[in-house]
Amino acid sequence: MSGTQSTTHHQTLSKHTLSHSLVLFGALGDLSLRKLMPALYQLEAAKLLSDELSIMAVARTALDDPELRQRIAQTLTQYVSEDQLDHATVSRFLQRLSYCQVDLTQAQDYQALAQKLATWHPQISFYLATPPSLYGQICDHLHSAGAITDQCRMVVEKPIGHNLASSVVINDKLGQYFDEQQIFRIDHYLGKETVQNLIALRFANPLFESQWNHKHIAYVEISVAEDVGIEGRWGYFDQAGQMRDMVQNHLLQLLCMVAMDPPSQLNANSIRDEKVKVLRALKPLPQNQVDKHLVLGQYADGQHQNQAAPGYLNEADANTSSNTETFIALRAEIANWRWTGTPFYLRTGKRMAEKVTEIIIHYKPNSHFIFDQQQAAIAQNKLVIRLQPYESISLQVLTKEQGIDKSMQLRRDPLHLDFAQTQSQARIPDAYERLLLEALKGNQSLFVRRDEVELAWQWCDQIRQVWQAQGVTLDPYAAGSNGPTRACDMIEAYGHNWYEHCNDTA
Repeated sequence: MSGTQSTTHHQTLSKHTLSHSLVLFGALGDLSLRKLMPALYQLEAAKLLSDELSIMAVARTALDDPELRQRIAQTLTQYVSEDQLDHATVSRFLQRLSYCQVDLTQAQDYQALAQKLATWHPQISFYLATPPSLYGQICDHLHSAGAITDQCRMVVEKPIGHNLASSVVINDKLGQYFDEQQIFRIDHYLGKETVQNLIALRFANPLFESQWNHKHIAYVEISVAEDVGIEGRWGYFDQAGQMRDMVQNHLLQLLCMVAMDPPSQLNANSIRDEKVKVLRALKPLPQNQVDKHLVLGQYADGQHQNQAAPGYLNEADANTSSNTETFIALRAEIANWRWTGTPFYLRTGKRMAEKVTEIIIHYKPNSHFIFDQQQAAIAQNKLVIRLQPYESISLQVLTKEQGIDKSMQLRRDPLHLDFAQTQSQARIPDAYERLLLEALKGNQSLFVRRDEVELAWQWCDQIRQVWQAQGVTLDPYAAGSNGPTRACDMIEAYGHNWYEHCNDTA
């Protein structure tokens, strides 16, 4: 497996050198218009962008600078709430924008881009909001045009490739022109406020860190449910599926944040070193126990918000013979001193009952239960860490029912932390705001290192190979449900339950 450093020898960048030039490829695409431009505007509104920052938008559409600014102004009214829009701030932000028309596959087009950038600050951050299949060409053409210097940074979106082999090819190409400290691989989940709070929750509070191991935690649940279907991404998703699109990309990063040991320092490499240790400790899927560790599903016709919802094979432009999984539930095990015997259940699906991303820490009950044994089933604390639709942390504790007629009847109540309320914030910043700001600063703490990406692919590839060799079939589940009933059967076989107890499964 490739190391964390590239074979080239560029001058080492200072730890937090501020970029004054941002070049955004794919500037008129969905990611840019829906997330990146609104995030940059919010950074402008918060006065977190340097006065010197200039932004070059790059796309293949024929536009001039005024037309680009008009397009982005319209975008902001669509994706930024009205109470957050300020005319003076919008005007100031738009003045930062310039445009360059480039067909990303045509080397000669990059000469015009290089000429425009020649007078810009050489500390350039290139952001590739493009398909990963274009990363190599873009790097080659930027190099041929003389646009890459040892002061540049490269920001790229995950997933990097579609398996380990393709990931190595892309990472090798990035490493041909940039050292590892110049490369910022984005997983937007790492920019979410609650994910960042995991570090504070665990390592700043002895109450939690002293209990954060297999002696006290029965199992961990990580669920990412989407209530939408394909939404026009059929071509991409049918080639990827949930394993490649979500498990390798997001769920494993959340698992690492939950499971890692305390870093020696609160810096990029110390944090990423600990995440790599977790990935190395993940056990491969047992070939003779696939049904006890893995459930695959595909959504069928159902209902969403009281409206008929088509099944995956009935979506527009569907490949009606597709065998792509839209749901996956996995039992993962980590072979180290902290987590041996404590399973991690990973689950993600499309067209589920609701959109929710949660991490549930299920604590073990007391070894001796002195209350009515009929209440023993509820005698477990749960820590619920919710990333969406709103960000919060809730600790479920047992208390006594109020009333002189209740004797010692127990009930479960939450100790609840809602970040928007407790910190008097009307708006929690979007993950991309934090990630863009940290990339411009040169802080890699929230970005994914090469060995993390490749170890994650290695684990996921092995699971895919096993399920293909074993001929694992897809379980249908109704759109608008909580997934296949067999996902409940899998976890219940170990005496565990999903957080919502699978009460609404198909």
